[in-house]
Parts: sequence; C-alpha cells; structure tokens
Amino acid sequence: MSDEPASKRVKYEDETSAGIASLNAEMSKAYESALKEIDSVQAEIDTLNEKASEEILSVERKYNGLRKPHYEKRGQVVTKIPNFWVAAFVNHPTLSTIISEEDEECLRYINKVEVTEEYDETKSGYKLSFHFEKNPYHDNEVISKEFFIGIQEPVSQTTEIKWKPNKDLSIHTPKTELNRTFFEWLVDNEDPTTDDIAEIIKDDVWPNPLQYFLTPGSEAGSDFEDEVESGGDEAEGEEKSEDDETEGGHAEEGDK
Repeated sequence: MSDEPASKRVKYEDETSAGIASLNAEMSKAYESALKEIDSVQAEIDTLNEKASEEILSVERKYNGLRKPHYEKRGQVVTKIPNFWVAAFVNHPTLSTIISEEDEECLRYINKVEVTEEYDETKSGYKLSFHFEKNPYHDNEVISKEFFIGIQEPVSQTTEIKWKPNKDLSIHTPKTELNRTFFEWLVDNEDPTTDDIAEIIKDDVWPNPLQYFLTPGSEAGSDFEDEVESGGDEAEGEEKSEDDETEGGHAEEGDK
C-alpha cells in the first residue's frame, strides 16, 4: 500500500487531467490552424489548375485549326489506296479484337474517316465520322458517333444506321465469337465514360493511321510495300535501259 495521503493523490490526478486537457486544447488549435493553412494553399493550387485548363483549351483550339488542312490533304491521298482504313483498324491490336469477319467486309467500303474535336467555354467533345461508298450492308453515306463531354453527365449519340434487309451487323448473334463487335460498339451509347474504343480511334489511330496500315507482317502493309518496291524496280529498270541505249549510241558513233 502507498503511504501517500489520499488527498495528495487526488490533487496530483486533478493536475494531470488539467494538463492533458490544456495540451489537447493547444493541439486542437494547431490542428485547426494547419487545416486552414492547407485549405488556403489548396485554393491557390486550384486557381492555377483552372488557369492551366483554360490555356490548354486555347492551345488545343489553335493547333486543331493548324492541323485541319493537313488532315484534309491526307484524307484526299488516302482515297488512292484501297482498303486503307479497314487495314489500319484490323492491324490495331485492340480494334482487331472487336472486328468480326462480317464487320471487316462492311468496313472495306469506308473511303474516309474524320475526327473533329470541339472546345469552348460551355462544352467540349468530339465526333468520329465514317464515310462509306455504296455497299450491300446499309444506305448511309456517313455514320457518326458523337461525344458531348463538357456537360454534367457525358453523353454520346450515333447516326441511325439504315441497314438493308438481313444485314444488321449491330445485332449480336450466337455465331459471333467476339463478346462485342465493331458495329455493336458503334451503336452502344449506354456509358460514354468507359468507351475506350472511341478514345483509341481518336488518340491513337487518327493521328497516324499509316503506322498501323504498314504494320510489319500485315497483308495490307506487305502488299503496299511490294507495290512501292515493284514501282521502284520498274523505274530503276527503265533508267538502266535508257543508259544502255545511250551507251550503245555513243559506241556506234565511235565506230563510224
């Protein structure tokens, strides 16, 4: 048993409790002060982020305008190469996983692809447009999928596809081995926030489709490279033939 009087122990405990309470109060004030300081700094960061977003949008608008004529020129040249776009899609490691055999046959009629982006103070978004030649699958000249992002809830919409009888490729059938096909994706507007296919077309394929058209080992790319090499060999052969004729002419003149 302790020899310390009970009254002294009570006084000591009271002083200890008071000290702890005082310490807690000081810590609480320091805690609140730190929170206010963090909040103030965060407000400054948020202001800078908003300013950065505005400047980024301004730069995007500027360079979209500068790139536009180059994209248009590329689109005109691409029409000279049969099956350019379907080859680029099929050779892409992700897009190829949603393109069925029937999809591929239909996509062979694409002669132009366009991606247009829109940025302004009230809304932003982009549109994917697929231009088709006359084909046995549908009557649309253009099928577009458009995304509206700069609003409360992102939404998307697709052109109504006028399928020909028994040619609707947007309907999933048991014989389709893929979980989802290209045209099933094209008409699906349930959740635009998870549309990775659209992002791939916009950010990966559209900026440089040639890298996928010329994918090593691909049939389309190999055929194209063979044509280029064949053309080069023919030109070289013609040039060599002309040189031989010239040398022959000089030799005849020398004999005379």
